[in-house]
Amino acid sequence: MPVTRLTGPWHDTTLPLAQRVDALIAELTVAEKVAQLYGIWVGASADGEDVAPNQNEMSDPIDLDVLLPRGLGQLTRPFGTAPVDPAVGAVSLLRTQRRIMAESRFGLPAIAHEECLAGFAAWQATAYPVPLSWGATFDPDLVGRMGERIGADLASLGIHQGLAPVLDVVRDLRWGRVEETIGEDPYLVGRVASAYIGGIESAGVIATLKHFIGYSASKAGRNLAPVSLGTREFHDVLAVPFEMALRTSGVRSVMNSYTDIDGVPVAADERLLTGLLRDTWGFDGTVVSDYFAIGFLHTLHATAEDFLSAAELALRAGIDVELPSVKAFNDDLVAAVEEGRIDGGLIDRALRRVLLQKAAFGMLDPDYSPVPPVLAGADLDDLDGLRGSVALDPPGNRALARQLAEQAVVLVSNDGLLPLAAARRIAVIGPNAADPYAVLGCYSFPSHVGVRHPEVPLGLELPTLVEAMAAEFPEAVVEYVAGTTVDGGETDFEAALAAARGADVVVLALGDRAGLFGRGTSGEGCDAPDLALPGAQQQLLEAVLATGTPTVVTLLAGRPYALGEAGSRASALLAAFFLGEEGTAAIAGVLSGRVNPSGRLPVSLPAHAGSQPSTYLAAPLARRSGVSTIDPTPAYGFGHGLSYTAFAWTDAQANAGRVATDQPVTVSIRIANTGDRAGAEVVQLYLHDPFASVVRPVQRLIGFTRVPLEPGQAARVSFSVHPDLTSFTGVSGTRIVEPGRIEFGFARSSSDIVATLPIDLTGPVRQVDHTRVLHPEVRVEPA
Repeated sequence: MPVTRLTGPWHDTTLPLAQRVDALIAELTVAEKVAQLYGIWVGASADGEDVAPNQNEMSDPIDLDVLLPRGLGQLTRPFGTAPVDPAVGAVSLLRTQRRIMAESRFGLPAIAHEECLAGFAAWQATAYPVPLSWGATFDPDLVGRMGERIGADLASLGIHQGLAPVLDVVRDLRWGRVEETIGEDPYLVGRVASAYIGGIESAGVIATLKHFIGYSASKAGRNLAPVSLGTREFHDVLAVPFEMALRTSGVRSVMNSYTDIDGVPVAADERLLTGLLRDTWGFDGTVVSDYFAIGFLHTLHATAEDFLSAAELALRAGIDVELPSVKAFNDDLVAAVEEGRIDGGLIDRALRRVLLQKAAFGMLDPDYSPVPPVLAGADLDDLDGLRGSVALDPPGNRALARQLAEQAVVLVSNDGLLPLAAARRIAVIGPNAADPYAVLGCYSFPSHVGVRHPEVPLGLELPTLVEAMAAEFPEAVVEYVAGTTVDGGETDFEAALAAARGADVVVLALGDRAGLFGRGTSGEGCDAPDLALPGAQQQLLEAVLATGTPTVVTLLAGRPYALGEAGSRASALLAAFFLGEEGTAAIAGVLSGRVNPSGRLPVSLPAHAGSQPSTYLAAPLARRSGVSTIDPTPAYGFGHGLSYTAFAWTDAQANAGRVATDQPVTVSIRIANTGDRAGAEVVQLYLHDPFASVVRPVQRLIGFTRVPLEPGQAARVSFSVHPDLTSFTGVSGTRIVEPGRIEFGFARSSSDIVATLPIDLTGPVRQVDHTRVLHPEVRVEPA
């Protein structure tokens, strides 16, 4: 029931936000305070009515009549829970916000959040490439433009917070969530993620860093498994992207990792969530719990004997908001604070952070309106007129999705077959050849939610690879045979081999099916025992190659796989990491030559199925050696990728051979397009530290840039490198810049160093911290 709204200094827009927030906190009851610290999981009504609570075993029963008079902190995924027309869903969300404001004494609306890992996770919204493909583009600016569009779509419907991006650095390719990561290098992850965050935040939407921290280093690549980390892996690998994003992107929220590190769950680790994140790095935004993470302290980690203890541990550690729904931050917590059994200051500390964000949205203003842009001036009772009026996949979105997909395709190998000449008969074979879902990751709306609603149309145009090949090669006969399913449930090798023998060329579409918790071969909870292709796909690959027909192997996957000797026998190999709705057209364009490939591997492509965990960021003894029978050398290294044109790398220079440990040095190289068509080269700069006081990786990426060049055009690419970029965590546990010889390597990939420039750093050991220089200055000038 509507109540009389109280007024006070919190409504005075002439006062500083902090003063207004403090005035409001002083008036709230404990129950009203705690209500601002949790969400409720809801689904927008397909009839435009109030949202309906989504009930699950890890949430208390939701009675809106009881909860809303206290107020509410967050609304969880109103568009991402079930298919709903965007405009009608916006009406449902608006009516719910108005109800929240009307039924509580202070009239505060809720912050509404959604998933946005590969686009706004809503029905009919653009399905962009997954983050692993963002990394493959090596193009932060392009990813930032995507972030802007996603943020604008979220804001247009009344969404305030997006739960992305993932900043976990890949440490084991068997992990199911590799597809959600940007790659195996912390610098690449940090650069690309920061650009995405900047795009989201530019639309006024809160971006959320996740999963802080250590999640991707779980033992054996198992989801939620324990993590054992040394100091250097923690600070020099896993923490780096978070440092970059917090320093440069303007991000306003962080989500904790589910895992425990050396026995301490991150959700209860005050050293990380307060000591490192806030006291050291200076973060002043909100920390939201990953879904059910607070309750998991009781049910999974067994470090809390009940949900009340879990709530206290999380609040003390530094978590501000319980998501997705209320469980630990319930009436037991209210009573414990009222009775003095739990420090009320913990509640006020979290509440202040939450209310400062709400105040920044204008939610404390007396004239605040929750009407989203798409409903401005609309007749909310005319649902038939509103239905279909909001386009979440407009031409501009699709064009950007296409550009991202085209830049993300990695041409891994090519014996000269590609680009394809005018083939008369093309056999498109494989389990991912005719599956529209083969380009989607597990957090795309169709794969995450739509599969549970088969009665609802897909909501997007998702041409299959067979359809894209027929469109790209209109004069060819395109024949399709599956051959097998992704996980080997059914096989039809005879028909597939007959099609291969009768074709001029085979396009073999292998890889993954994205899903959740065992419903796929890639995705959250879909970890792999090794890096062999799932099901019978390896057998299909070998059988098709045995026909002798030239074959292009295309991996439509969420992780790389080891193809063994068969991979080297294929005429060409493409890596296409869940490229999104324009993915099959991008692949077909690369095959025809309409698109000149420029993608680079964001993760190494393994040579052997059992060589994990291993990434390029390895110390000498983590590489091939004479003291182990296991050779972790990848088939193709991080950063590798081919083009249809040729580039000459010449005249590498350094402006000095010796610099002090606090003075920058500039290194440069000339890049020329010596081929007959335009293309983009990705210039990568690696650091090699021949001798250090602690063991260092043999190569480490410290800078990169894309260089588009017309035929015959050349450019000089320069990196001004501050010695801070050579820093590492020393023996004492502090970050240092150490004097001595270092080597800068200009490279096509981590395994293809073109030119090496030795530099001597002189002077004392310098101690640096999180305020150190994080990026080289890059210049690309005509040559």
